[in-house]
Amino acid sequence: MKFPLIKAAAAFLACAAMSAGPAQAQQTTLRLISAFPENGIYVQHLQAWVKKFNEEGKGVLQLNFLGGPKTMPPFEVGNAVKTGVVDIALNTGAFYTNVLPESDFLKLSDIPVAEQRKNGAFEAINKVWNEKGNMQYLARMVEHQPFHLYINKKIDKPDLTGMKIRITPVYREFFQALNANVITTPPGEVYTALERGVVDGYGWPIGGIFDLNWQEKTKFRVDPGFYDAEVSLIMNLPAYKKLTPPQLAYLNKQLLALEAQNGFWDRYAEEETARQAKAGIQTIKFDQATARRYRDMAYEVGWATAAKQSPEVAARFKSLLSRPAAGSRP
Repeated sequence: MKFPLIKAAAAFLACAAMSAGPAQAQQTTLRLISAFPENGIYVQHLQAWVKKFNEEGKGVLQLNFLGGPKTMPPFEVGNAVKTGVVDIALNTGAFYTNVLPESDFLKLSDIPVAEQRKNGAFEAINKVWNEKGNMQYLARMVEHQPFHLYINKKIDKPDLTGMKIRITPVYREFFQALNANVITTPPGEVYTALERGVVDGYGWPIGGIFDLNWQEKTKFRVDPGFYDAEVSLIMNLPAYKKLTPPQLAYLNKQLLALEAQNGFWDRYAEEETARQAKAGIQTIKFDQATARRYRDMAYEVGWATAAKQSPEVAARFKSLLSRPAAGSRP
């Protein structure tokens, strides 16, 4: 983050925090920001939780939601949490690899967050987040949202030779392994790129393409999906450590309640899949053996890339976040 932007953001957020009114002596108000747009499904889901959080946390702990990308650019949010410009953020690891390269490893998780809390994965994540990011990993709000390849040219095997695919760092290496020519563009430019034939397709989770009207320029979705879109709450570590025992207990209670709602995303994925079919997006399905190899390749490439970036962390995370045959489910 550039220094003028840091100062401007800090000044704005300080004013926003003060505008919330004087807190009671025993009450703390935390500044919450989102890396995602306010009108998107992630923030809509979060807002319902924030409302409940504040209603039940009066006199103990409150959240002051400051906004989304109009308040701060998405790729600056991770650093804002690290430096304490904000207290908490709704973010995805892919957006703050500039602060913590290991954050993108969480997309490779093959087990539910409830299991991660039991098998030591959460402790391992927070050891890295504390030491390298000056932040606490609080909760995973989005699960069961696989990424897919969306294309406008029909294929009968996982080979993208000669095709131009819009990517983000999440699946760059995987699509390159499928021989695609990869192109990076902001989401706001994808519609025009599809319309003009600048790209032949793109990677995206199962949900969200209707928010961007991409269904109008999309012919096929390739199944199965791969990885799992990770959207979580992260918190500035010093701010986290300042919480009193009652505040910490209340925060943890509400975080577990938030994660308990993650079944919503299974239903949302089913609804979005049906909605895509109704919009005319056809499904490309490989035979079972090919589909398994396709998905296995995604995880093999993902973990190999992680190992190059941070060998010890990747090995530790893989043992905790993956099933014995991660990526091999049909």
